[in-house]
Amino acid sequence: MTALIAADALTKYYGARAAVENLSFSAARGQICGVLGPNGAGKSTTLRMLVGILPPSAGVVLFNGAPLNRAAQKRIGYLPEERGLYRSMTARAVITHLARLKGVKGNEARKRADALLEEHGLGAYRNKKLKTLSKGMAQKVQLLAAIAHKPDLIVFDEPFSGLDPVNQRTVEEIIRAIARDGGGVLFSTHVMEHAERICDRIVLIAQGEKAFEGRVDEALAALPRAALLETEGAFDLRAALAPAGIALEEEPAPDAQHRRWRLRMDGADLSRKALAACVQAGAPLTLFEPTRPSLHDAFVALVGDRAAPPS
Repeated sequence: MTALIAADALTKYYGARAAVENLSFSAARGQICGVLGPNGAGKSTTLRMLVGILPPSAGVVLFNGAPLNRAAQKRIGYLPEERGLYRSMTARAVITHLARLKGVKGNEARKRADALLEEHGLGAYRNKKLKTLSKGMAQKVQLLAAIAHKPDLIVFDEPFSGLDPVNQRTVEEIIRAIARDGGGVLFSTHVMEHAERICDRIVLIAQGEKAFEGRVDEALAALPRAALLETEGAFDLRAALAPAGIALEEEPAPDAQHRRWRLRMDGADLSRKALAACVQAGAPLTLFEPTRPSLHDAFVALVGDRAAPPS
């Protein structure tokens, strides 16, 4: 799949500190790509270089295979993490103004503003000043302003930050719709659950460096399979299975009447062997259930000690 935007060995120094170092990845049309990492990992710096706000100290940004220029920047929509709107302007005026800055003519910009507000349930608020709207509504207006010029690529920096669950779901739906219509979507987040739900591809960043790039299922495949076991009473399942060479880790139990254990199933046959050993030991099993790894688990496994931001 041809890259719509690509980071090629991007590096950004602030003084002697590298906020981003030798970072390369790409995103394609019709694709949702998440840039994931903890706070301080270099996500915002990366996105600002991709949209041309920050010049890289080294490396290059390619848009449709060519170095990013002013014409290409007009084909990109950007929602920064810092929400800054003209609070004394109306919702309609804000969207119209930002669309015109991206090259949309006046009448067409107003039509698009009205259509977007109506489509997303804000038609009745088009003439309300931003300072009179709720935080969720104001953030939705800023999001609509970022897409009003119908860009080829939308770049969102922490688009879910500060939103309630209902508005988070609305943003997810907007992101999916953009990709369905053939646009590219690139967004950063430190909340792995959002990316796991909607991303086609992810880039994991830790301390300014790439730790992984690929599909979500490829990241999850890096984790060993596991199973949760639960026993009644004070039965020590770890001690009972140790003679069979099966190692368990005890986890917090749901209540005082049970104990819970985690089995790492590194071998293909370990699940069957563990169950047979439980039966032989007379273990009072109440649960033996394979677990589904999460993207958060995969991030910790892939990034390791680099998960913490640099001091």
